[in-house]
Parts: sequence; C-alpha cells; structure tokens
Amino acid sequence: FLQRPPRVGPVEPHVRGALLDPEGGDQRVLVPWRHAFLRECNRFIVLHLASGPGIIRAPVSVSTSGRDARAWVEVDLAAVVENARTVARVAGTRLLPVVKANAYGVGAVAVSRALEPLDPWGYGVATVEEGAELRAAGITGPVLVFTPARADLFDAYRAQRLTPALGDERTIAAWIARGAGGGAFHLEIDTGMGRSGVRWDDVEPLADLLDTPYLEGCYTQFHSAERNDGSAEAQLERFRLAVGRLARRPAVLHVANSAAALKDRKFAFDAVRPGVYLYGGSPGEGLPEGKPVVSVRARVVAVRRVRAGDSVSYNASWTATCDTTIATLGIGYADGLRRSLGRSGEARVLLGGRPCPIIGLVTMDLTMVDVGDGPAAVGDVATLVGSAPEGSTNTLEQFATWSGALQREFLTGLGARLPRIYQ
Repeated sequence: FLQRPPRVGPVEPHVRGALLDPEGGDQRVLVPWRHAFLRECNRFIVLHLASGPGIIRAPVSVSTSGRDARAWVEVDLAAVVENARTVARVAGTRLLPVVKANAYGVGAVAVSRALEPLDPWGYGVATVEEGAELRAAGITGPVLVFTPARADLFDAYRAQRLTPALGDERTIAAWIARGAGGGAFHLEIDTGMGRSGVRWDDVEPLADLLDTPYLEGCYTQFHSAERNDGSAEAQLERFRLAVGRLARRPAVLHVANSAAALKDRKFAFDAVRPGVYLYGGSPGEGLPEGKPVVSVRARVVAVRRVRAGDSVSYNASWTATCDTTIATLGIGYADGLRRSLGRSGEARVLLGGRPCPIIGLVTMDLTMVDVGDGPAAVGDVATLVGSAPEGSTNTLEQFATWSGALQREFLTGLGARLPRIYQ
C-alpha cells in the first residue's frame, strides 16, 4: 500500500562480551575485563544499554540448556502452523498473527519464521523492541506495534520499518507531518475497551486530518469476544459507523482476535489477529480447540522420605499426615509458577506415570510434590503441562485453572530461565 523506507541499523546498541566498569564515573563506559572469569563460569553476557546512563538490561544465557536443564518448555511449531491454518480457513481472510510478549512466551522469532510460508499480512507486537527483534531475525513484512506510539520514538519506528498504532489527534498529526519520513500507520478506534484509541463517536471531527494516504489501516479491540452476550456485535457496529465517517476506506481493517475469528466471518474484514489460539489456548466455550503447542517439564533434583507430622516448604505450609516420599522439582515461581499452586491440593504433575499433587508453597526455584510410595529418583522428569511418556496429560487449560490464571497469562509468565525446545 505504501512504499516503506529502507531498513537501517538497530534501535539500541548491542554489546557482546563486555561489562560496565563499576568504578567508572561514566556508567555507560564498557570495559572488556573479566573475560577469563566469564569463561570460567561458562556464561555469555549481553548488556543492552538504554538511552539513560546507568540503565541496563542484562539477560544471561548459560551453557545448561535443552533437556539437560533443570526445567524447560517444549514447543511444537508444527502445531502452531496447523492452528494458524485453522484460523485462516475458518475466517477466510489473511492472518495478522499476534507475537507480542515473545509470542505469549513461546518464542516470537521461532513462531514468526514458522508462519512465514502462510504469507501472513504481517505480525503484531507490543513494543518497538519486539519489532526490532523480528527485523533482526530477518522478518521483512509489516510489523504493527499495538502499544500507543510516543512521538519521541518516531525515529525508532522509521529505523526498524515498524507501523505504529495511533489513537489521539496530536500524535496522529505529528506522524502525518513527517510525510514519507513516517509512512503508514493504523488508527485505533475505541469501541468499548476503554483503554486507548479514538472514541468511535469522535472519529468524524478528525476525518479531514485522517484523509491521508498514510492511513493504511483501522482496528478495534473486543473486550469480550469469547462471550455470547452481543457485546462483540455492538462493538462491530460502532466500528463500522466510525470507519464510514472517514473520507476513504483504509486498505486494511481488522477487529478479530482468536475468539472472534473462529466465531463468525462477519468479524473477518481484511485480516484477523489470532493470539492465544495459535499457542494451544482455548479461545472460548463452543469454539474449535487448537492443537496443543506447549509442554512444561522439570527434573527431580531431590528425593526425601518424610514422616507423619513433618512440615514442608515456607511457613510450614504443608504437613504430612502419614509417612510419604517427597520429590523436589527444579522449577519455581521465578520460572512462572504461582507460589500458591500447592495450597488447594488440586494441582498435579505427572511423574512416573502417576499424577502427584503439588504440596506446600512453591518456592522461588523449587517445587515439592508428594509421590507417596511411588518411584522417584533424582533426574526423573515430571510433566507440568503436556502429555507424559506414559500417556496421561495435563492440559494447558487445566494447569492454568489450578494456577488461578488465564491460559495466556500462564504462558506469558513462563520465565526466561526455561529453555525453549522447538520440535
């Protein structure tokens, strides 16, 4: 629809194998010291400098990875692709897969590359940094950033060829004023979500401003598309009225999330935005179930026999009623589990072909399960989400329910310490 500016370098510098000098006056000075220490620890550190001095992000990647790790996440990319095909077939239009939040914790780069053969219209992200990650991975199609754009980041959008979502008059005017130096944008129309965007009944006064070739698309966000309460239909009608007040119809209209895309083609328009369904989540009651995508597994790191009356975990939060065996798993709330997961006694892991209850408070790095008189040894693998080798299954929906979380909430909470293994 529009000529997009050429790709240039990254938004932020990426510095490898270096550390900030803790004694230096300028906290942005990098020095290549302690390399021997890093090698000794077998660690690779990448420091990402932010614009302000002294502000860093420092994810650390260690040598223990994959199924040698204490815990990990397995991702079935073929299932992601099959789920995407299902959405495209049901909706009858192009896809705009939502890969924000690292593709709901699954892995944005891996997912986007897997979906490229389906020729999606583009990809949806939440931040400039997420868009830059896709560009660095070689994704060349449109990348729409849904978080309302800030004017001070306009140059970053241009540098990474990202499409902003705009939803207020001042920011829209500032973007349009850049002309070809800005490029395409999408107008967010608030039809009832109430968090951002131009109100649906305030679009008409902006019609002259929006009469520009840079307005590539319009969209809205349903607040309850999974419900059969008529709210999505009401929002759809508001969206249609708002778009009808524009001087011209934008090339790309999109309103449907996973639930709406699978519910009715009246929500389809020019593209649909599947999210949680791609990653194996249930989009809502009565809608097609996607193929499972994610399995979460953890190794047993300790086994101990406890006696009746012995307590386990912080605050003595569980007490044995009889002699039993406790297996400690190498996964905790720092990896995305809820601390209270073992309080109800309902949550189970699959270990040795049996469901074993999680007991006591989940600790930062470790989780305890009661294996009774069943077999358990250090190194055994427990399945928290997914199918165990013996055939039993903990579904994503079930484990999220035990966690008191939405499925998308559980997925996005899976921590960076858990290696993702792609199958």
